[in-house]
Amino acid sequence: MKMTPVAVVVGSLLILGAIVFMVVYVPYATYDETPSEIFRERTAEEAAGRKLYIANGCVYCHSQSIRTIDWGMGAERIAQAGDYVQDQPILLGSQRTGVDLSQEGGEHPDDWHMAHFVNPRYTRPLSIMPAFAYLGDDLETLTRYVQGLGFKQADRRMARQRFWKKEAVAAYEKGVEANAEWLNVTIVPEGWRDIPNPYPTTEAGLARGRKIYQDFCIGCHGPVGDGMGPAQPWIYPPPYNFTILKNRKISGGILYYHLMNGITGTAMPYFKRELESQKIWEVGNFVAVYFINQSDANTAPRGIDSAWEP
Repeated sequence: MKMTPVAVVVGSLLILGAIVFMVVYVPYATYDETPSEIFRERTAEEAAGRKLYIANGCVYCHSQSIRTIDWGMGAERIAQAGDYVQDQPILLGSQRTGVDLSQEGGEHPDDWHMAHFVNPRYTRPLSIMPAFAYLGDDLETLTRYVQGLGFKQADRRMARQRFWKKEAVAAYEKGVEANAEWLNVTIVPEGWRDIPNPYPTTEAGLARGRKIYQDFCIGCHGPVGDGMGPAQPWIYPPPYNFTILKNRKISGGILYYHLMNGITGTAMPYFKRELESQKIWEVGNFVAVYFINQSDANTAPRGIDSAWEP
């Protein structure tokens, strides 16, 4: 067979036809429009928020598809075709400059999202996401869409957020002592309360803790730990004021539990999927030393030191 112009054209068309058949037609013909077990119809406000999401280019940085290789990212459920039966267009996204939002609904309370949209550096100091304060009242609509991602699973998470939000507000409004009691005793399991920080206080450890605090915490808790960071005006109950906690039975274990598990219902997120154990202990000790002025690091009960410790 000679490579004539006709052969090139016909061959190219055949190849293109085969690609279109396999990539476009076969998925279309075999697509099952049966809704998944978590699917539900979006509310009118969620649908309006989705239009804002598209109009502001959120899909260019945030995907909405959990793959089998994403389990290490903390996903709890693989995306299914039935999750997208209502979506036109489907907002799978092409890259993850930001986090995947497939199951974002209920991961944070509404006030966290409001502060985050106004300026992402308020809640995530290292974020490269642009600020969306210019959306004004539409931020509430955008929040409703994001809080619906995950459908029925998001609804369950949101119900839990609302329940604990009431508890957190009630405890805060009872005053400092009642709030400290609720945060440090009621919601922290007993076993954690008596655990001291197992790492010794060292110059290097405090330097690492300071860096982690600046990277993750300063936007809400502020540079001096008084809860007056730039996110504070949008958050209620406000971020924890560490400076009033001295002599209030704050242990390294309590701080670790708060950092690891977050405080559902408040803007305090969990960090157990982002920070290794040592980083959580060291930022907790940084808070204890510099803001609470009372650290139990490396005190009894204690085991043997790790091999690298001085």
